[in-house]
Amino acid sequence: MAKLNIVEALNQALDQALARDERIILLGEDIGKDGGVFRVTDGLQKKYGPERVIDTPLSESGIVGTSIGLAINGMHPIAEIQFDGFVPPAWDQMVSHASRIRNRSRGRFTCPLIVRAPYGGGIRALEHHAESMEAVYAHTQGLTVVIPSNPFNAKGLMLAATKYPDPVIFFEPKKVYRAIKMEVPEEPYETPIGKAEVAREGTDVTLISWGAMMKDTLEAASKLAEKNIIAEVIDVRTIQPLDEETIITSVRKTGRAIIVHEAPRSGGWGAEIAARIQEHCLLNLKAPVQRVTGFDVPFPYFNLEFDYLPSAERIIAAVDEVMRF
Repeated sequence: MAKLNIVEALNQALDQALARDERIILLGEDIGKDGGVFRVTDGLQKKYGPERVIDTPLSESGIVGTSIGLAINGMHPIAEIQFDGFVPPAWDQMVSHASRIRNRSRGRFTCPLIVRAPYGGGIRALEHHAESMEAVYAHTQGLTVVIPSNPFNAKGLMLAATKYPDPVIFFEPKKVYRAIKMEVPEEPYETPIGKAEVAREGTDVTLISWGAMMKDTLEAASKLAEKNIIAEVIDVRTIQPLDEETIITSVRKTGRAIIVHEAPRSGGWGAEIAARIQEHCLLNLKAPVQRVTGFDVPFPYFNLEFDYLPSAERIIAAVDEVMRF
């Protein structure tokens, strides 16, 4: 079993999907000859040819619109948007068409489409290269939103998405694209969409996160253990549909909850999770639900980037607060 990073795990998943199903094609800007900006599709055009790994014009709306047409006509396209901040030009296609096809046609048509995009901050990139807009897409009924946090889940979730009957937004946390290596089975496997993972068992407080923030959250949990505070860590993995049951079961056990995400605080998906915890766990809570998030400002340029992003230190401070309550 090889140790892979997220880029390598996704490349392996896409390779295995292309080999398994001739209906699967990849399309996006510079994904073929160059293998994508982060090299996730490296080598795949050479192996499968330019008719299945397609370099497209610079047009996000065109990429997604073409993919929708392919999907409702029997193909299973996987479209790459070069950075998550470039998804908005395709917003109309995704919201007005991809998310509604099944309902609009009363089930006559489905849209088995994956839209991949490097997501989030942490690499000191330019404007429009570091957004965290998962809550916007999660609020759109008909879209499934997946955000892996490590190589094992990245491969499993991607392979599951290639068999999913409806559109999936697959955000890949570029801050940890190559920052985490772990053993990943060479053979194909699937990680269930819509199911969270208890990444670390605990008894005193529940830490809930996803994507790149899982690395900081697990680091905080390790440091808290040195202070005899045993944190349970939940990796949400699928933002929509949300695995409410796993979260509620954990919070009922620990009585405390902290949600960590890098998106701005107001209207972030952490607010939705906090609301559901309040609805189901109010009498179990020993302290108010806390959120450790980005701030309500545009994502800053690189000099302030790491002041904006949540850190293990900020998570530990929030835990100390709920433990003192």
